[in-house]
Amino acid sequence: MQIKQYEFSEDYSKAVAYFSMEFAIHQALKIYSGGLGFLAGSHMRSVYDLKQNVVGIGILWSYGYYDQARDEDRNLRIEFRRKYYHFLEDLNISVTVNINGKPVVVKALMVPAELFGSAPLILLTTDVEENDYLSRTITHKLYDMHEETRIAQEIVLGIGGVKVLEALHHQVDIYHMNEGHALPMVFELYNKVKDKEQLKEMIRFTTHTPEAAGNEIHNIHLLNKMGFFDSTPLEKVRELTQTYDDNFSLTVGALRIAKIANGVSKMHAKVATDMWSSYEGVCEIIPITNAQNKRYWADKPMLRALDEHEGYELIARKKHLKRVLFNEVANQTGKMFDPDILTIVWARRFAEYKRPGLLKYDFERFEKLITRTKEPIQIIWAGKPYPHDTNAINIFNELTYICRSYKSVAVLIGYELELSRLLKKGADIWLNTPRITREASGTSGMSAAMNGAINFSIADGWHPEFCKEEKNSFTILGADASLSVENQDQVDNKSMMDILEEKIIPTYYENEKEWIELMKNSMSDVLFEFDSGSMAHKYYEKMYKF
Repeated sequence: MQIKQYEFSEDYSKAVAYFSMEFAIHQALKIYSGGLGFLAGSHMRSVYDLKQNVVGIGILWSYGYYDQARDEDRNLRIEFRRKYYHFLEDLNISVTVNINGKPVVVKALMVPAELFGSAPLILLTTDVEENDYLSRTITHKLYDMHEETRIAQEIVLGIGGVKVLEALHHQVDIYHMNEGHALPMVFELYNKVKDKEQLKEMIRFTTHTPEAAGNEIHNIHLLNKMGFFDSTPLEKVRELTQTYDDNFSLTVGALRIAKIANGVSKMHAKVATDMWSSYEGVCEIIPITNAQNKRYWADKPMLRALDEHEGYELIARKKHLKRVLFNEVANQTGKMFDPDILTIVWARRFAEYKRPGLLKYDFERFEKLITRTKEPIQIIWAGKPYPHDTNAINIFNELTYICRSYKSVAVLIGYELELSRLLKKGADIWLNTPRITREASGTSGMSAAMNGAINFSIADGWHPEFCKEEKNSFTILGADASLSVENQDQVDNKSMMDILEEKIIPTYYENEKEWIELMKNSMSDVLFEFDSGSMAHKYYEKMYKF
């Protein structure tokens, strides 16, 4: 059976297979956790818009990431519920991969291009009757906490993905790894071409995070035993990846085998280059900044008001979108927010380094902020902690507990595509508070800006490329990264609160004309450079066409 595609543009005819552990394509297809998936989803939508010759390769997670719920005390409850997708197309293709010395059947299903307006997306599953129970669980949960299961998932994505494309007789010129999870593909490909330089010509790599947890390291003998290297002898693996100790880094391996790699912002490319520069044989890391798909994320009436230079319509539409968001706030929390009040949203993956609790660092000052009667504010938090990250879950629950006592603050659950869109359309201020140098890109601020939200961010990730201070956004002057965590938080909190109280709040309430200009500039400045159509074009021009 052939992959159903569309007629390609001549400019984008080179055939690319884009491998990613997660894709956020549609609310109904819950195979993503956060930013990596949101980015991959926007990329695949722009592939469709530009008619590029790209097919996505991912995994059909039977239980998704997890479902956010609350217990009787309103603390976070993590639920795993099996998902069913009757809209997927059965490709009638199964291949076998070797995992831990045992054959495992991998079945392929497809999200057709026309279904959600994306590149055709092939999803792999081991949750089929031909496999025993343990093998079926490999594709149950995204980012399973067990090391051997994670390795098995990567084998399925990398080796299984290559084998499925071959079984479909789908020609591929470039294999693009979105993060290092799909690295087993290179050994499957090497066993066919038997030449490192020819292999390099086929491989591209995107690295996403400077965080240690995002750059997996496993014992090389465990990987060999599991079948991560396919049938490539360990001595040849060491030679190909220049790995001569027993700690095997997926990121370093990818950087040594790929012809070229990219970081996901200008700042991140520099940070990543510095991180890996001491490793011999790594390829060049160029910047191609992440972006988001305007067609999916931007509110059309907001864009129309921008085009027609109707400031009053922008304000009116934003208030309508705030009402829609506040219906969800009321539904989840019983609190009725006011669309006339300045609303700050912090929404992304709950991780300690992203500092969701930075606003409350100086609690006395925070309390004064959220209880002020003149020029008041409202704050919404949302996001999913990793289900086994106790620290992040505790922060989530602490914020939930604090919100019990104040009517102007709320924590929402269910941070998936639809809630994300509501929040970005309804936010006045989109707050981003990572510790400096630890945010690779931070693309949520792009889709927020498309909807007239004003970015208020640490100068990290994409923000320095976008920011025109007090013209389209505001910057928290991040503390020196060499300071202790405690000192960084103290300095950053003070900077953030000073700007909020002295600049943002007065502008919103006292100078509507200036606020409208901020909204217009935010929308105008984000729509070309940070629309994923521009990013998808740059991948062809800078990564694929040579």
